[in-house]
Amino acid sequence: MEIIRATIDDLDTLMGLYDSAIAHQQAVSNLVWKGFDRNMVINEIEEGRQWKVVVDGEAACVFMIAYNDPAIWDEKDADSAIYVHRISTNPNFRGRGFVKFITDWSIDFAKTNQIDFVRLDTWQDNAKLHQIYKNAGYTYVGIKEITPQANLPKHYWGVTLGLFEIKIA
Repeated sequence: MEIIRATIDDLDTLMGLYDSAIAHQQAVSNLVWKGFDRNMVINEIEEGRQWKVVVDGEAACVFMIAYNDPAIWDEKDADSAIYVHRISTNPNFRGRGFVKFITDWSIDFAKTNQIDFVRLDTWQDNAKLHQIYKNAGYTYVGIKEITPQANLPKHYWGVTLGLFEIKIA
């Protein structure tokens, strides 16, 4: 199992895993992403911010990182941080602890790049994910209510988020 940067050749895989995550969300709750703009994902790939967990040559999980997130983290965005977003697991690989694996990778990435925090968010009402994030080492740090903003993907519009972080020692 390894984490490698996604390339443009992975675009269909990324989009497919995001669609699969949305289908899974629809099946288990009313908390559902609203889809992702293909051009946005292309831009993230070109910026080197899309990653994939590869198991036996197959994309088992994908995620995106950002280096700032002011619309969600407000004044804390001034901190040096890596923000982990859109962890989406291939249905054939669910239950293998990818959140912890990605968290450990993110901590190493932050240390290597002299970044002070690893952060992520999820819906405030998603108690199951809250526990998964806590088990992976994150600390719950608060709530953020989001209003529609042009600089945020639509899946954030009108939601209340739970915020999590790990301080890098």
